[in-house]
Order: sequence, then C-alpha cells, then structure tokens
Amino acid sequence: MSYFKINELIFNFYDNFGHSKRIYKMKKDIKVSEIDGVYIVIVPEYNETFKSDDWNVYLVNERNDDVELALIISKGFDDKRETAQMRHKIALLPAMSGVKFELMVESVLQLNNQFKVTFFVNNILYDKVFLAKKNSLKKSALRMVKALGKRGAVFK
Repeated sequence: MSYFKINELIFNFYDNFGHSKRIYKMKKDIKVSEIDGVYIVIVPEYNETFKSDDWNVYLVNERNDDVELALIISKGFDDKRETAQMRHKIALLPAMSGVKFELMVESVLQLNNQFKVTFFVNNILYDKVFLAKKNSLKKSALRMVKALGKRGAVFK
C-alpha cells in the first residue's frame, strides 16, 4: 500500500441548494498498482558552476503515458546514521523523458539511499520504493539511458 497514511479521502461537492455534502472513501477502496516503465537513474555529471563532479538523481518515464503529480520522498541510511527526509513534487513528467530532482553529495553515497515514488497515470495511483545500496554507484555500473541521453546507474 502507499506510504501515505490515507485513512479516508474526503470529497466535497455542493447540491442544487448550495449545501456542502461529503463523500468518504476508505483506504481499502483505493487501488495501488505496481510501477512499470518509471524508474530512478543516478547520473555522474560535471557541475560547471562549482567545478566539481556531482551525482544527480533523475526520475525517468519510459511509458507511453504522461506521469502526473509524482511525489518522491528520499533519505539515506545505514545501521548507525540516517539523513533527513527530502520531499519532491513533479507536477508533470511527459512520456519518454526524465527530470533531475536531487543532488547527491559524496557523504550520502556511502549510505543506502531510498526513494519512495508515488504518482498518477490516467487517474490510477502507482507506488514503489527504489533502493540504491551503499557504495553501489561505480563508473563501471553505468549504462546508457535513452530517455536522458546520458549514462547512469539505473534502479528499477
């Protein structure tokens, strides 16, 4: 089930007399589908402004449909440490494209990095947790990602 704690959804509407009515839907009524064709890619890129090599995180959509209202919660962790959670919103991600949403600093690469992704396609809710294990980002593990036109570590 989605990582959002949804106990109920409340929909307000007004009848012909202007009176507010509420419709309640319980969590059990919400169908969540498994993600297919949307994934996380971590790409090494040179930052011209700061003259440094950075690792940037992209959300890639290789579906034929646009992704609407993508919500991403990311954090790094291991047995002893945990970073603060970062939250990102992507209003629209067109089909066969990708968008950069986070910079990963060197110290975070030594941690497991988790990305919880939830989005809508054609009013269907999709949800998945992606995990980049610690020390897994190596230049030898990079592969070409068509939607970005760049090489990166792909997490499906």
